[in-house]
Formats: sequence, structure tokens, C-alpha cells
Amino acid sequence: MAEISAKDVMKLRNETGLPMMACKKALGETEGDFEAAKDLLRKQLKGKMDTRTDRAAGEGRIAIAIDGSKAAIVELRAETDFTAKNDKFVAAAEKAAQVALSAQPGPVDPTEEITSAVDDVRISTGENASYARGLKLEGGSFGQYVHHDGKTGVLIQVEGEADPETLRQVCMHITAAVPRPMGVTSDDIPNDIVEKERKFRIEQAMESGKPQEIAEKMVEGGMRKFFAEIALLEQDYVIDPSKKIKDVLGGAEVKTFVRWAVGEEA
Repeated sequence: MAEISAKDVMKLRNETGLPMMACKKALGETEGDFEAAKDLLRKQLKGKMDTRTDRAAGEGRIAIAIDGSKAAIVELRAETDFTAKNDKFVAAAEKAAQVALSAQPGPVDPTEEITSAVDDVRISTGENASYARGLKLEGGSFGQYVHHDGKTGVLIQVEGEADPETLRQVCMHITAAVPRPMGVTSDDIPNDIVEKERKFRIEQAMESGKPQEIAEKMVEGGMRKFFAEIALLEQDYVIDPSKKIKDVLGGAEVKTFVRWAVGEEA
């Protein structure tokens, strides 16, 4: 039987976060083969962890990666805030974002590499961790902002000259703005949201008893105000309310933006 050194046991423990005895046993069963021991632990404990996937994963982290004209945003979830702030969990989220850069533009399914990184977190923490979603964008240039707690992240895609710090600040605006921007311009607001708001304002105008012509003007005026509140380019800039977002972007054209918060419906 191969001699198992304390150094190898400690190294395996540091890489897996598992108890010393479990690491020593794995090394013994693999005759001291370090990589084989890691694989053995992953296989053994992943099976046990799979029985816990029904436990709610309400915490997590947003991570963003940008490489030239490519960008990706991902969300990983965990059961507790403690795990979501764990260095291994943060590293797994960042790795998932980097891997997502190699995907085709659009929604990103978990790859073997992403799944392996998440499994490592599940094994070392004993919690249900999961890859919730990912998105890859391509073309133009990008700005990003991830809030200090990692629970909200914004990725913005633009065409044309854009100052990186300005883009970061616009992403901060998107994170903090109330109401939350729902599209770049009024044309980008989902139809169901627009129709719901229009119906509400028509009902208000009818209840006021105003003549039809005046009621119609009330509705249109109300809708213009509505679009100014939720269309990104028309919003008052949180950092300087004397300006609108469209005033701070210079010649850059916003193509799209993504604002994700941990735990929200995808």
C-alpha cells in the first residue's frame, strides 16, 4: 500500500475543503494518486449532494466577463449568503462567466467545465449550488457593474465611442434606478407592459368624465410620462438628475442592456 503523506492529505483538503479523514481515505483508496483521489471524492460526494438539489437555493452571485467585443453574464445560486460570499463560490461564478465567453451568442447552457466548478462548490460546502442562467453578447463594446454584494449585475452593449467609466456609471444607474428601466427606448418596452399601462390610463380618463378629445390627450400625455420613466435613454440620470441618460453617452448608441438580480425569474 502506498504511503500517504500528511502533506498530500493537507493539499487535498485545501483543494476540496473536505475533512482530513475523508481526504486521507480517498488517497488510500487510490494508492496515493492525488488527481485520482480528487476524482473519487467528486464522484462519491456528488452522488450524495444530488439528493439535496430540492433544497431552495435563494442566494447566489452574478458574474460578468468581457473580452473585447464579447461579453457574458451568468448567475450561480446557493442556499446561504455565507456560501455565496465564499471565495470558492466567487471563483466558480467568475470561471463560469469566462467559459460562457466561448459560447454562441444568446442563452448559455452549462458546459462540463461549468458543471464541474459548481460541483466542487457543492462538495466542499455541503450546500445545493447551481448554475441558474447565462447569456453571451457579441459585437460593439461593453460596460459592466456588479454590486458589492454580488447579487445584482448589469451588462450594457454599445456601438460607437464610449468612455469605459461612463458606461460603468450608466450600469450603476440601471442597478439603482426606480422605476427599473424596461428597455433602451420606448420602442423596446414589452407590448404587454405597454398595453397594461395604456388600459389603466384609459380607464382613469373615462372615470374622470372628461370629453373624449381631452381624455385622449390625457392618455397620450400619461403614456409619454410613463415611457420617460422606464425607457433607459429618457430616464433622469441618478448620478446627476439634471441630465438624462441619453445626454451622458456622447455618440455611443446603446444596443441593449441586461440587468440581473439573484433569485429573480429568468
